Amino acid sequence: MKQVWQRRSKDMTAMPPLRHRGAAKKPMWIIVLLSLVCVALMGAYVYPPRRYSACYFFASSVCTPFKDWLPNVAREKTDEEIISSVVIRDLLSMPMPVSKNPKIAFMFLTPGSLPFEKLWEKFLQGYDGRYSIYIHASREKPVHSSSLFVGREIHSEKVVWGRISMIDAEKRLLANALEDVDNQFFVLLSDSCVPLHTFDYIYNYLMGTNVSFIDCFLDPGPHGTGRYSTEMLPEIEQWDFRKGAQWFAITRRHALLILADNLYYNKFKLYCKPAEGRNCIADEHYLPTLFNMVDPGGIANWSVTHVDWSEGKWHPRSYRAADVTYELLKNITSVNENFHITSDDKKVVTVTPCMWNGTKRQCYLFARKFYPEALNNLLKLFSSHTAA
Repeated sequence: MKQVWQRRSKDMTAMPPLRHRGAAKKPMWIIVLLSLVCVALMGAYVYPPRRYSACYFFASSVCTPFKDWLPNVAREKTDEEIISSVVIRDLLSMPMPVSKNPKIAFMFLTPGSLPFEKLWEKFLQGYDGRYSIYIHASREKPVHSSSLFVGREIHSEKVVWGRISMIDAEKRLLANALEDVDNQFFVLLSDSCVPLHTFDYIYNYLMGTNVSFIDCFLDPGPHGTGRYSTEMLPEIEQWDFRKGAQWFAITRRHALLILADNLYYNKFKLYCKPAEGRNCIADEHYLPTLFNMVDPGGIANWSVTHVDWSEGKWHPRSYRAADVTYELLKNITSVNENFHITSDDKKVVTVTPCMWNGTKRQCYLFARKFYPEALNNLLKLFSSHTAA
């Protein structure tokens, strides 16, 4: 802001004679201060502070990052970014092969045996040729109670909760499922997951849309952006960092994109680890952040697998046999709005409708976590509940 100094009239009439004198010496501290300010401004422009700043905390609509005040000069991309952007761009734009017999790939991420194989057998009965099964057993070879699951195991590696090995297992499942060109939708399930509807309902729900169901939301709290590391710069800014449930249902295009990504995956492999100050959990942040950055309009921002986090613990509520009633299943399947809550002190709740091709629909096709003891109750209720 410029200041204009005006001489008063009495100063004009009392002008002393001009004298020649040497140039005034500026105090050294002013020169040093101006130099530091210039360096700071240049640094703020070249390496602007992340959006998670004072503006973020005060949630001011008029507070904008300093770089927004300056000319918009694009940061020079790294070689890895250029390679990644080209591959992702072409994957998102190229036509996918059309299958005459599209199938859903059910991918089970489990430590060992699947306690609900009999329920899944009942769910899949009569739909041969419209589904595929893949099992990643990370601890021990499963013992099967249904013939549908025999010989469905893939090569598996050890999986540690919260570590990048969880993402590696997901990618291993996707790679095996993508070998079958007829697999068009890919659903990640755990050993405690159960179906909530008939096969026809779920098949039509997934095949009838080209959106992937990946949970994704912005959580400014300690279990959200509090887990972000500046080591992820320059490719991933804190504003890009997202959170979401691990359990997804994705299109073939997005399955290929996950396998093609190396740049963002490596950032999470190196800098998103539990019990390292930020306690970053890779499977809660990698896919939400990736798709928020590369194809935010291609995901639904919610998971079709219901999980109850209402108890506020590290792990979601688990249902025992006594909990499994017609009312419970009816309540879960009737939900048509998605809820997200932040992990900060404000506990802000965001409610958004579950939109399917522009129409508000029920959100959930599957649910977890159920104890093995709930199998018999689930088998009894499955036909009557899904027919209702």
